[in-house]
Amino acid sequence: MWLNLSAFEDGLQTEFVARRAVYLTSTDSTMNVARAEAENGAADGTVIIAEEQSTGRGRFGRAWVSPAGQNLYFTLIMRPPLERLRSLSVVTPLAVCLAIEEVTGLEPRIKWPNDVLINRRKVAGILIESELSGRSVKYALVGPGVNVNFDVEESPDIADIATSLKRELGHETSRETLLAALMNRFEVLYNAATAGSEVLDAWRSRLETLGREVTVTFGGQTQEGLAEDVDVDGSLILCLRDGSRVAIEAGEVTLRLPAP
Repeated sequence: MWLNLSAFEDGLQTEFVARRAVYLTSTDSTMNVARAEAENGAADGTVIIAEEQSTGRGRFGRAWVSPAGQNLYFTLIMRPPLERLRSLSVVTPLAVCLAIEEVTGLEPRIKWPNDVLINRRKVAGILIESELSGRSVKYALVGPGVNVNFDVEESPDIADIATSLKRELGHETSRETLLAALMNRFEVLYNAATAGSEVLDAWRSRLETLGREVTVTFGGQTQEGLAEDVDVDGSLILCLRDGSRVAIEAGEVTLRLPAP
């Protein structure tokens, strides 16, 4: 069933986020559509929503399974000042977690930097891309994909690592209600992100990664160590085996299982 846009709009409590929406039954990728819209001057907070994507993508160019009419695939066009750009990688997964918790009662966790997990399986992934002009941000594209009513077992290649709200609850969840809650949470957190450390602390408290031995791949390098903390910008503080520490802005994290 396609989204009921009136029901979604009725649930919105935002001032600017998602107040302009472009709705598509099918597209290659909401990120591609959003980029074209942003280049053409789309307003801050514009959202591109699709029922299905033929070439949906996640981080590191990976494909994102995007069946029609079951999940949430959307991209927000944001125009933050440069000093607020990094906050999007904190605000977005936290907004996803809080919206899921509000609507379903489930308590998602986050694998640094922004994968959303339930019972250690991925329920949402977030791709963030930005376009700069000198030291100014032309726009940022914030693209979450949330598995809502997806029967994950029908995709055996990801069934062991992914989940959906339907799989966790045993019944379907209103996509309209969840999408509105997510937009509402996102705007509140985005506006509050520069007011202090509360947003960062809330994100940090949900990090599944901290206190774990991890392998981090970034910029063609691999580092192993203890995920000790995050800094004020959301970078991961990794304590290496020689006792030194390194701050990593972004990367692919593998949580290492303890030795038997």
